[in-house]
Amino acid sequence: MLPPVLLGLMVLAGWEGAVRLFGIPSFLLPGPVEIAGAFWEARALLVEHSVPTAFEAISGFFCAAVTGVLSGLLINRSALAERALYPWLVASQAVPIIALAPVLVTWFGYGPAPKVIVVTLFCFFPITVATADGLRSIDPELVRLMRSFGATRWRIFSMVEVPGALPFLFGGFRLAVTYCVIGAVTGEWVGSSEGLGFLMNADKSQFEIARLFAEIGILSFMGVGLFLIVALLQRLLAPWTLRRNG
Repeated sequence: MLPPVLLGLMVLAGWEGAVRLFGIPSFLLPGPVEIAGAFWEARALLVEHSVPTAFEAISGFFCAAVTGVLSGLLINRSALAERALYPWLVASQAVPIIALAPVLVTWFGYGPAPKVIVVTLFCFFPITVATADGLRSIDPELVRLMRSFGATRWRIFSMVEVPGALPFLFGGFRLAVTYCVIGAVTGEWVGSSEGLGFLMNADKSQFEIARLFAEIGILSFMGVGLFLIVALLQRLLAPWTLRRNG
């Protein structure tokens, strides 16, 4: 942890020094000290609005994990499903999710539902692809060996396919979890009455730039924290995937 911490401290010190040396006004670029002060002054408000954003991000990620794994399994098990679904999955990534967010707000209102759907759409594709690729990577010789010993389809799935696919699956989870905070804020920007995205819109219009940077910092820590949780779960539940990846 020492190298990234030292690099972060150097960046913050250089940032603060540049702001003070060149006299940059705070409404353009506040320094880290001013941002920290703005965070402390509004800490209760920031924590209050962080809770719904975290809820939307985590809920959307779980929905994407369930639907993505099931879709990847379906694609792997059925050649017809792969030919029918895969092109649409790829094409869906060309649709800007932020363009769908206003439609979702119109359909589901200003509550958490449209934000959770936006997060699910952000995270669904990498998990689906990771699941399908992981199952596709299984050594067919291992499957034949299990069948020669009379193993059932379920035993082959649980003992060969799942352990073999987990490195790919956790790779998809790590990628998707970095998107979930972005998806939650994107949904809140379009239409909401709470959350950090809502607060950022309000602070932008009121030129509360220091507090705006504090909110960006909270979102960054939230994304890093969720990534570390997924990495910890991988270490606890599937440590062999770490050894396989070196």
